[in-house]
Amino acid sequence: MAVDTAVKVLKEGGMDAIKLEGGSSARITATKAIVEAGIAVIGHMGLTPQAISVLVGFRPQGKNVSSAVKAISVLGGFMPQGKNVYLGLFMRVVETAMALKEAGCFSVVLECVPAPVGAAATSALQIPTIGIGASPFCCGQVTPKFCEQYARVGDVINKALLEYKEEVTNGSFPGPSHSPYKINAEDVNGLFKELEKLGLDKAASAATEAAEKMNTEQ
Repeated sequence: MAVDTAVKVLKEGGMDAIKLEGGSSARITATKAIVEAGIAVIGHMGLTPQAISVLVGFRPQGKNVSSAVKAISVLGGFMPQGKNVYLGLFMRVVETAMALKEAGCFSVVLECVPAPVGAAATSALQIPTIGIGASPFCCGQVTPKFCEQYARVGDVINKALLEYKEEVTNGSFPGPSHSPYKINAEDVNGLFKELEKLGLDKAASAATEAAEKMNTEQ
């Protein structure tokens, strides 16, 4: 069932990989089966958005005993007791991340976990970790809404790409200032003659026209 669903998602969604959240034994088994079917899988530990209705809202996990126990249950059923409940939750994240790696995940997302947990999981794994509010010690970062927003980068990128396309289309880019490697008139003439000797008349004309255009635009 898991493999069939993964295949459908890849085919219909045009995806390159599947992300599976949590670390229950069933999820580990599903991960292994999907990987063995030739589909790339990335794991996801900590705050798991697809389990948000069970975890009762988007929030860091393990802030108190009851939420820690609930998070542990969602993560796979390991429920430490008493004062070690936090330690149990943290170890569960690290150990399950390792289990996901052994099951074949090529990377693991760590979301909303304390810095030492993110650092420990990253150190223990031999695959990249992607942190979402999980410390600077992960291999890569995704910025969650509660972190500093430095810019609306998507808008900037889209605007830049549209301008780039327009300038390439109308021929204004690259211009003389973007073509710093110069050739003098004598060498242009010599190049033209050598190309003609080889029977490359079109190439010779193109070279000359390019030189004239660059000189005109300067």
